[in-house]
Amino acid sequence: MGYFPVLLDLTGRRCLMVGGGPVAERRITGLLAAGAQVTVISPRVTQTLAELAAEGRIGLEARNYSEGDLTGVDLAFVATAAREVNAAVAREARERGVWVNAADDPAHCTFTLPALVRRGDLTVAVATGGTSPALARAVREELEAYLTAEYATLAAIAGEVRRELRAAGRIVAADAWGRSLGPEVRRLIVERGRDAAKRRMLELLGVEACAR
Repeated sequence: MGYFPVLLDLTGRRCLMVGGGPVAERRITGLLAAGAQVTVISPRVTQTLAELAAEGRIGLEARNYSEGDLTGVDLAFVATAAREVNAAVAREARERGVWVNAADDPAHCTFTLPALVRRGDLTVAVATGGTSPALARAVREELEAYLTAEYATLAAIAGEVRRELRAAGRIVAADAWGRSLGPEVRRLIVERGRDAAKRRMLELLGVEACAR
């Protein structure tokens, strides 16, 4: 099966998690960071999830899943050890047209979750279509070593420069962007700081005037 990679804006979206163990906790942490509204259905949850519920950051229904729980849901997740629960949630999700992810059960998924490397606004996703999460993790770990901390600053500078150029009505060729995002600017971030790196990026883009 082929998958189409996409990043979703989940701000304010209603997400349901069936299950309350460590896997559910990790995924809920990511959903909250993305601004989603999360409800958990599970008779037992981790201490962290219990605390999030007590703080009002997630909804919690301490019971087992039942048919109809996906009413009004935008995105569904299931993270239990019970394949029959995975199948039931997936069946209801398909009937309602809701996308669903079942942890470690690609047969009951309509989308999978990639391994992620985040450096500020830069996000790199690695996926194997659910066939080998271990391989995705291994590749992610290699990328984490390559994508060092200055990439977060590089992404922030590039975004800032792009906004300034658009506001000024300036158009820059793709090859110039390629040069401006290379090792020289990344090295300047480490050696001389953000401002020096931005000035050099503008020079490489051939738009020094924007720096003044």
